[in-house]
Amino acid sequence: MRHWLFKSEPGEFSIDDLASRPRKTEHWDGVRNYQARNFMRDEMRKGDLAFFYHSSCAEPAIVGTIRISRKAYPDHTAFDPQDKHYDPKSDPDDPRWFMVDVTLVEKFTTPVTLRTMKHYADSGLENFRLLA
Repeated sequence: MRHWLFKSEPGEFSIDDLASRPRKTEHWDGVRNYQARNFMRDEMRKGDLAFFYHSSCAEPAIVGTIRISRKAYPDHTAFDPQDKHYDPKSDPDDPRWFMVDVTLVEKFTTPVTLRTMKHYADSGLENFRLLA
């Protein structure tokens, strides 16, 4: 089992949004970064765990844990001209972008803030890419 970090701006999609979904499950669409796409497509597996991280907000923090509940499949938002994640170069027969489904495991009562993680960066978190 691998462990991942999923980042989202809470104004776009928050852990509370995930908690409100049926079966606390949602597809993680709109990823338009090639490295993240490659991880999703090639390495993430059903059952892997991830931290859910709220970014670009007043207090960036890990706010809970999620589980990959479906392996990567084509991201349909790339094919929809009405969607903000539309990519005219992505073809349904040869998709460029992928998504996975995620399920909420736990929402933390006390989020682990970026400030706290940086404080402990020399105590075992030195290889944590979020802090690089």
